[in-house]
Amino acid sequence: MDNPFTIESVRGMMAIDSRGRPTVKASVRTRGGLGTALAPSGASRGKYEAWELRDRDPARFRGLGVNKAITNINSEIAPRLVGMDSRRQVLIDATMRKLDGTPNLARLGGNAIVAVSLAVAKAAASTAGMELYRYLGGPSARTLPVPLMNIINGGVHAGNELDFQEFMVAPVGADSFREALRMAVEVYWSLKDLLKEKYGALAVNVGDEGGFAPPMRRPEEALGTLVEAVRRTGYEPGSDLVFALDVAASQLYDGDRGVYRVAGEEYTKYELLDYYVGLVDQYPVVSIEDPFHEDDYEAFKELTERLGRRILVVGDDLYVTNPERLRRGIELGASNAVLVKVNQVGTLSDALRVVEEAHRSSMRAIISHRSGETEDTSIADIAVATNSGLIKTGAPARGERTAKYNRLLEIEDELAGEARYPGEEVFPGRVS
Repeated sequence: MDNPFTIESVRGMMAIDSRGRPTVKASVRTRGGLGTALAPSGASRGKYEAWELRDRDPARFRGLGVNKAITNINSEIAPRLVGMDSRRQVLIDATMRKLDGTPNLARLGGNAIVAVSLAVAKAAASTAGMELYRYLGGPSARTLPVPLMNIINGGVHAGNELDFQEFMVAPVGADSFREALRMAVEVYWSLKDLLKEKYGALAVNVGDEGGFAPPMRRPEEALGTLVEAVRRTGYEPGSDLVFALDVAASQLYDGDRGVYRVAGEEYTKYELLDYYVGLVDQYPVVSIEDPFHEDDYEAFKELTERLGRRILVVGDDLYVTNPERLRRGIELGASNAVLVKVNQVGTLSDALRVVEEAHRSSMRAIISHRSGETEDTSIADIAVATNSGLIKTGAPARGERTAKYNRLLEIEDELAGEARYPGEEVFPGRVS
């Protein structure tokens, strides 16, 4: 009897991402279904990430073309996967890794492999007649994530002088994802009004992830403005909504001198650690991502020892969704949370392995987008499938961001009474 899950075709093609840059789209067809997926792209990339293969032909897309990656799908990956059972995700991902033959997927391209990997999962779910979150997570998949909404952009995501890359709000006081989204959107609107009053119309231009990019310099100015916006909306900072930071400290680090530059001042890692403690004491900050550069496990550990009972210390560039790097962090106690980006590691099965490893070690796994995103909504399903409890996917603006929020609304609606919104319990010290 014919197996409906058998892969019949794999095809790569070009699409464009939210920055207008070329990216890879993959289509996988089985005998009984179809899956398509697009590869996102980061601006703040860790040096240990899977390699994003670009053509480097200056005559086309300023060297950012992806024809090589697409050719690799159509000429090398497709012939190896046709005839395989699409449900064998781990085997399929391992097959692509072996075919590539490099530690960071540099030959075929991490952007080619991740698009195919996600498309395989979608094709299998389609063949099974299941939603992706249910196919990946089974009957226990019912937790909607708390959104970490990046509503003030800085760093490489914006054209302002804010060195910290993201200032986020998390609506922990909601009873459902739908209510959480409403609360965050209302704060976003209030913030827009407030920024226009303070700085003028140009202050509400948005950055890569849909957050505003006002002419601020110091983190305290951004956090103070968030407090004001939350209160103006009628909510209470610290109980209804809390704040999260993505410092992206590797971008701020001067390796030659061993210092970090923030708002025109220099900090040793010990001074920066004290600075973070001061921010947490002064504002309702419950999460700090990448507080130190991507090789300083020890500084992460010191911050976790000092603040880990109060906030999430999140490794992104530190781990780059890599199981081996995460294991080292777990052994050292370097953090109590890991950011999970499928394209950082290159395959869905490796990303899911990182989530499982984190959960086994009582670490929080945060499913995340990239700054160069697409309309692909896979991460919304992955967040629910893994019951991660947290998602980062930008502001409630720009279609590539709102597509993920709208997908989560669909999932919550489908789950109906089974859906669960965890609220403040996803953060340390919030629930007794």
